[in-house]
Amino acid sequence: MSNELLINVTPSECRVALVENGLLQELHLERMGDISYVGNIYMGRVERVLPGMQAAFVDIGLSRTAFLHAGEIARSRPELESDAVDDNGEPLVPPISEMIREGQNLPVQVVKDPMGSKGARLTTQLSLPSRYLVYLPGSGSVGVSLRIENEIERARLRDLVEDILDQHDQHDQRGSGLILRTNAEGVGPTELERDLDYLRRLWAGLADSLEAGCKPGTCIYEDLSLPLRALRDLMHAGIERVRFDDPETCAQGRGFADTFIGEWSDRLESFAGPGPLFDLYGVEDEISRALRRNVSLKSGGHLTIDQTEAMTTIDVNTGGYVGTRNFADTVYKTNMEAAQALARQLRLRNLGGIVIIDFIDMTDDEHKRQVMRMLNQSLARDPARTSVSELSALGLVEMTRKRTTESLEHRLCEPCPHCGGRGWQKSPETVCAEIFREILRAVRQFETGRLMVLAAPQVVEKMLDEYAGSLAELTEQLGTNIRFQSEDQYAQEQFDVVLL
Repeated sequence: MSNELLINVTPSECRVALVENGLLQELHLERMGDISYVGNIYMGRVERVLPGMQAAFVDIGLSRTAFLHAGEIARSRPELESDAVDDNGEPLVPPISEMIREGQNLPVQVVKDPMGSKGARLTTQLSLPSRYLVYLPGSGSVGVSLRIENEIERARLRDLVEDILDQHDQHDQRGSGLILRTNAEGVGPTELERDLDYLRRLWAGLADSLEAGCKPGTCIYEDLSLPLRALRDLMHAGIERVRFDDPETCAQGRGFADTFIGEWSDRLESFAGPGPLFDLYGVEDEISRALRRNVSLKSGGHLTIDQTEAMTTIDVNTGGYVGTRNFADTVYKTNMEAAQALARQLRLRNLGGIVIIDFIDMTDDEHKRQVMRMLNQSLARDPARTSVSELSALGLVEMTRKRTTESLEHRLCEPCPHCGGRGWQKSPETVCAEIFREILRAVRQFETGRLMVLAAPQVVEKMLDEYAGSLAELTEQLGTNIRFQSEDQYAQEQFDVVLL
């Protein structure tokens, strides 16, 4: 099976699907009026400094002020740092009031999109990404992606970039740093020099804009469109084909590829099939399944995924899988399959923050080691940074996954208007009990003898059927005439008691 990038463009949205070995692994989307701001550089204005939180709120022209932590300023201001460290070995950050002040204008970059009621997260350490490099203005350091694990290759790339930087800066004091991205593995000096030249020209233009002065809220630099970002960040030697269903976007992609990834430009092609591109690969069905709470495993077991404000929990269950040997073997095989499946689900659903995994309890220590090894191996393919703790005595695994954008569920769905996002609604019996209490409250407060109750049909039916005796007793006790009216538009929890 081949690995492919599928790019679907319509007037209202753009979607990019990464399909590996026939399975959807990642889905990226942008909708008109709901684009990502990550990577954009703005001229911000400090609206409020909060010394107690070591943070500030900065206006960058979005609907909500963005959040800037003192640590993001300190790392971009080496002259403010000292050798002092805290109890955890982290550098001590100076008070934020010593670094910025209210009303101050400063260039900032978005590192995390607004989510829910929270504004965007910012940094003053600006960076510009390209195919192989990340350019760090004002920093003289050179770093290599941790995903390049071969030490010989890491040393080769570091020496190569140091030589290139020395040649570029031989008449000048070095004023920039670089990070070698994962895509840089195996590339030669020509490709790296080409990337560096592009980034230097781009930064020169941005620096001129900053020196000329910009109004607060001005976007100084905007990242590439989603299709071009996909070619820059997701394209690698293992991607055998990139298919576009929009000719104009395909032409833009070819132009970008000819400039930056010319050796792979022949892998780009326009799709003109009889049906939708995503339907051909079953992507639409995969998206629908990714919005469900339960994920079926091939063995018959399943995962139950619950996303909350604080964390995501994943429960592993054997379901209908009964195994062939013994219970311990059944549990082990289910957990091994679950470790692979949940790593894919985290990536596909773009779940970030704290994740708690409840594996089925295992008694064999070797089984526990194998499951944890499988989990770490499966997560190694995830481009987002993850950190995994050891299996606890309760059989739980705590992990974190870096979150920069909303999850797939939050991007595609909204809370149910009937249950308010709880996922549950009050039963008809509970609503009937509430109606009885409301009738008592209304009669005692207004001393009325006639009432009308408007409720959902299933609630009215239950009141007049199962609760008919209780209702007759209540009306006789209160001396009240009560009428019921079904309202098809009412949700199950909704009702009104009206005075007549």
